[in-house]
Amino acid sequence: MELEEVLGPEGLLARRIEGFRYRPQQLRMAEAVAAALDSGEVLISEAGTGTGKTFAYLLPALLSDLKIIVSTGTRNLQDQLYHRDLPLMRDLLASGRKVALLKGRANYLCRHRLNMSAEGHHPKEVIHQLSQVRRWASTTRQGDIAGFSEVPEDAPVWPLVTSTNENCLGQECPEWNECHLVEARRRAQEADLVVINHHLLCADLALKDGGFGEILPGADAFIVDEAHQLPETASNFFGATVSGRQLMELARDATTEYHREAGDMAELPRRADALQNAVREMRLSFGLDLRRGNWSEIVRDPAIAGALGKLRQALADLQEALDAMEGRGKGLDSCLARCNDLEQGLDLLLGEEATGEIRWFEVHRQSFRLNRTPLDIAEVFQAHMARHPAAWIFTSATLAVGESFAHFERQLGLEGTRSHRWDSPFDYPNQALWYVPKGIHDPRREGFGQTVADISIEVLQASGGRAFLLYTSHRALRWAAEYLESRIDFPMLVQGEAPRAELLDRFRDLGNAVLLGTSSFWEGVDVRGEALSCVIIDKLPFAAPGDPVLQARLDALRARGGNPFMEHQVPQAAIALKQGAGRLIRDATDRGVLVLCDIRILTKPYGRIFIDSMPPMARTRDLADVRRFFRTPGTPGDG
Repeated sequence: MELEEVLGPEGLLARRIEGFRYRPQQLRMAEAVAAALDSGEVLISEAGTGTGKTFAYLLPALLSDLKIIVSTGTRNLQDQLYHRDLPLMRDLLASGRKVALLKGRANYLCRHRLNMSAEGHHPKEVIHQLSQVRRWASTTRQGDIAGFSEVPEDAPVWPLVTSTNENCLGQECPEWNECHLVEARRRAQEADLVVINHHLLCADLALKDGGFGEILPGADAFIVDEAHQLPETASNFFGATVSGRQLMELARDATTEYHREAGDMAELPRRADALQNAVREMRLSFGLDLRRGNWSEIVRDPAIAGALGKLRQALADLQEALDAMEGRGKGLDSCLARCNDLEQGLDLLLGEEATGEIRWFEVHRQSFRLNRTPLDIAEVFQAHMARHPAAWIFTSATLAVGESFAHFERQLGLEGTRSHRWDSPFDYPNQALWYVPKGIHDPRREGFGQTVADISIEVLQASGGRAFLLYTSHRALRWAAEYLESRIDFPMLVQGEAPRAELLDRFRDLGNAVLLGTSSFWEGVDVRGEALSCVIIDKLPFAAPGDPVLQARLDALRARGGNPFMEHQVPQAAIALKQGAGRLIRDATDRGVLVLCDIRILTKPYGRIFIDSMPPMARTRDLADVRRFFRTPGTPGDG
């Protein structure tokens, strides 16, 4: 079957799917993907919003005879692709290609850990959730926790009844023959097309998830959707982390396995308790603020450094007790192996910093993470690609800066790769108006937050609510939420008050709501129709300058004689702005106004890079044009 027979003006999709619109960009992209699959080449492709890139790569993938892995940015996109888009395309093609969905192990119920949970002491809420999970466990065939809606995905019960690479017993597990993860991996091995996510792709490339490494070597091609997220994900996986969560789980599991498999050496649970206390002391030593910082801050702070020393000793004491009980049981032996790995990880963090890496920490509400991250992943990513010779297709709506893919290519070491851009088929000059208000001042000046809020109030009155207000920091978000609460008459939804999916459902249902969000609402959010008719962005989304990983990368660029601001910060911010603006027009019939309250896009030389990276919206600086746009469905403005 030819691609045009499916995607063309008179093709299969046009005949079978109501409302399908022929898009030449979609057909051209499908042809480029098919060519890359046939030749085993690397392709970078940007397809503007509305191109229909999912079908553009699924069609040639299903028509080929290759084993293909499709990687998406998030588990939600994974589910959407596997449960909605893929079945539709397979049915239309009457394709006999076998497909499978594979997620990371923490997404599957672990029967062994569910059985173990009966032996622990838990809060009332967790006990109730455990009873719900046990009822579900008796009926579920897949064991995918996303399919059990009675217990939220962020509920405290899930870490107790799912496994991690550290605590999985592998083939030593008594439930191995009934393991949901093993079954999911078996289906993936037998499938012609497997849908995974970037975390799983990178975990396997980095060989960090024992037992999964047999999936990727058999692949003939990799299609990486939402590829703009891949460099950051890969950076996390090619480094190493020791976290408070890992240490607490080790201590808890060591105590549980001791009572199950031994019970005659009371020193072990005492040392496990001591490790838990040391983890809590370590968290408290960082103070109350949630933050990220360079390792030098730990070295300079006697309280943190002292707590880290006690933590290392407590881990060594537990290792000694576990070592004395080696061979007494599979669970205890697994805890010993985990303890050794964590000791080694801590020792590397406490030793001399290696060339080409950055050591840093991050503090969460109840835990912490101590990290080693490579400064540059291009070389290591290229080495992993070389180990998996295959066609590689990288695609997203936001990969290019202006017309150039140089920034993305540098991040992954893909220089010289074939690349294509296809503009969105949407009629941006008539569907969208881009408003940069008059009278705004530099975002670094005092009072900027109030200026943005006052501008937002004026625009919201014109739009009748129906808006996203996107902020570049949580502090700005919190201030705006408090300021606007008594000053607007529309329902106001604020990130953090409820799970993202629930906030989006309420936003759609209300029809005139105003939703305030930060980074998690800048991408991966699809609200079509009039419910979202305005996106207001406070300022250009430059990454926080205090971020330790970013700062180290900028320093390394500077040391090589580069310009870190123009080579890294501006391209990253341009892509992020394009993502945020992409929330506005999601359909051929959508109309809306994008408001950017940052005068630097017009006054700074680098502003042109941002403008050239955006869709060709009509542009104005006059609020009257905004009001006129919302009153009448005519031409948005004079540009």
